[in-house]
Amino acid sequence: MAQDLPQASPRGEVEQIIGLTKVDVDYSRPSVRGRQIFGDLLPFGQPWRLGANAATTIEFEGPVEFGDQKIGKGVYSMFAVPHQEAWEIILNKDPKLWGNDRDEKLDVARIKAPVEPAEFTETLTISFDEVKDDKARMDIRWEKSRVSVWIAADATEQGMENIKAALSGKDVKAGTYASSARFAVDRKVMTKEALGWAQKAVDMDPRYYWMHTLALCQAANGMTKEAIATAEKSMAAAKEAGDRAYIRLNEEKIKEWSK
Repeated sequence: MAQDLPQASPRGEVEQIIGLTKVDVDYSRPSVRGRQIFGDLLPFGQPWRLGANAATTIEFEGPVEFGDQKIGKGVYSMFAVPHQEAWEIILNKDPKLWGNDRDEKLDVARIKAPVEPAEFTETLTISFDEVKDDKARMDIRWEKSRVSVWIAADATEQGMENIKAALSGKDVKAGTYASSARFAVDRKVMTKEALGWAQKAVDMDPRYYWMHTLALCQAANGMTKEAIATAEKSMAAAKEAGDRAYIRLNEEKIKEWSK
């Protein structure tokens, strides 16, 4: 019978939604334990499984850009080749590897990432930071080094498919029209349709934040005078509600559209 005992390099996992795409990293987490890691325990120029035990894996639930390279949906093993100034980060089609050996013919991505000095990190840590605008920075921290890779997953196409599905149902709510309009106008797609959705939302329920969305859609369709008038109504209602954020947003847009 197998024993369940603590491991020197316990398993870790980190998950992040980028746009609408889930990214999951599964790895083992070795610790420094007083050793010199880079250039000693891990020689420069030699491939490393980015952890210990089984090779680290990364799963994308949809297509992404990994650094500057396009990668399809799937599970990949992830390796690094550390150097003093920059690392090579490698994705390989075989996710069921142990140790540092791999078939290089199955590599699907190989990018360079500069090494940044960082505060001491005892245990290898992979995390996601600066998650915004359909992008996230994946950070690898260990000892006194940090290496980062940007991962991007454009949510526009999937988002528009989700909008079409939501608006095709029965008893569509004003909030659904408004959020659909805001998504489209923010991403500068289907702005004519977005104007119609925003108008429906305001006709159903003239809340000041949905009026602001309508003003944005009007401006995106060249209806500047109408946009200013709608923003003024939105601002007046926001003042009644005491919402300083929307007061400021409307003021800024009125000033921009009045030029």
